[in-house]
Amino acid sequence: MKHDPADASLPLPDRRGVLEHAAGLVLRAWEDFDHPRPTQPAVAQRHRDLLSRPLPRSPSDPRTALDLAADVLDVSLTQSRPRFFAYVGSSGLEIGVLGDALMASHDVNAAVTAGGADLLEAQVVRWVDEFVGFGGAHDGVMAAGGAISNLTALAAARERAVPGFRREGAAGRPLALYTSSEAHYSVQRAAEVLGIGADHVRRIGLDADRRMDVAACAAALDADRAAGVAPVAVVATAGTTLTGTVDDLAGLAEVCRARDVWLHVDGAYGLPAAATVTAGYRFAGLDQADSATVDAHKWLYVPKACSVLLMRSRSALQEAFTHQESYMPHDEDEIHPVDRTLEYSRPLRALKLWLAFTVHGANAIRDAIERNLKQAALLADLLDTDPVFELLSPPSLSAVCFRVRPPPGVDPIAHNAALVHAVNSDGRLMLAGAEFDGTPCLRACIVNHRTTDDDVRAIPMVVREVAAAS
Repeated sequence: MKHDPADASLPLPDRRGVLEHAAGLVLRAWEDFDHPRPTQPAVAQRHRDLLSRPLPRSPSDPRTALDLAADVLDVSLTQSRPRFFAYVGSSGLEIGVLGDALMASHDVNAAVTAGGADLLEAQVVRWVDEFVGFGGAHDGVMAAGGAISNLTALAAARERAVPGFRREGAAGRPLALYTSSEAHYSVQRAAEVLGIGADHVRRIGLDADRRMDVAACAAALDADRAAGVAPVAVVATAGTTLTGTVDDLAGLAEVCRARDVWLHVDGAYGLPAAATVTAGYRFAGLDQADSATVDAHKWLYVPKACSVLLMRSRSALQEAFTHQESYMPHDEDEIHPVDRTLEYSRPLRALKLWLAFTVHGANAIRDAIERNLKQAALLADLLDTDPVFELLSPPSLSAVCFRVRPPPGVDPIAHNAALVHAVNSDGRLMLAGAEFDGTPCLRACIVNHRTTDDDVRAIPMVVREVAAAS
């Protein structure tokens, strides 16, 4: 029996026409993203009026509503634009956008056994494993972001370090995590959530290459063990947010293996570069890690949010998360996806990445990452050969930190701190403010498939002009 869509309790009037209208808005956005805009438009009074209206009680025209939404988005900071260098953000790969729309239309819940969706997610995990060279992910899940992937991996590490913790709690047993002083804050947040405690995150100092000091990490592990503290995991960073530095994965793997300690690699930003010729050597030892995080919505270009957790163990996630509830019965030996992750409401995030690999192919995605690496090197060279600028560190991946040398008599710290706001207010491009060894700097991170060499050359040009006018 065929249903009439008008019989639904919430029918969409003229849904074909509305869909065509929405497609036109998406295409217009894509065409706009093809070129840098001259400035970032400000939020106008019409937007404030619209977004202060009370709850609508009656229907309105869907085309008009979509136009209003597109207008709000146009004055929002959009990381898809080719001169958005401020964060390690997604760049809205077009096939991924369509994948999100298709995924949301079917609204598969990837928390329970979901047929073909389960196979698709497992395939994407295998593909990412192969792409980055993890070297044998016997398990893995998709997650909402790197923070959730890190938390998930460390929950499994905690259960292995202290079996029964998930049921008994710490019971007075002190635990600790080990990571570099420039690791992402999500590591500390995981320690807080998992009951390890922020004060038990050992922030290991850096070596001469800004990597976690391997010998200092080993010493911290040994000292804690001698004091009765249980090490949960060492968290190496494969691409720090500040400088893109990749920790010495092989050295840390050796330390962990000798002490039977879990090694997790937070590669949310940088790990896709392991697939490249230019930077692949920096990730030696990845194949010895117990787990690794990759945010596909960063340097695999798909829209947010799409994180991949790779696991060496076949059972560690189940040991950390499996449960039996009357509202979610299990057949004999049946494992639902939710038995291996924190999340219950799980959209099929893997679809957009599956489409990205299927439509573009791994080689083209690898080439796009290579191009970003070369663009970071180009930017570093432009800055290093210009007396106006101070390049603070050669880029390991695609993050570049620099300062502007102020005129004589001007405080360089105050000058650079103010310059970030001035550049972003100018609106021709977006940079991040950061602190390099405790002093303010500007930071550009290039992870956009739309960014051209001319966009990169615009960074010193615009910053120089803004600095001269400040």
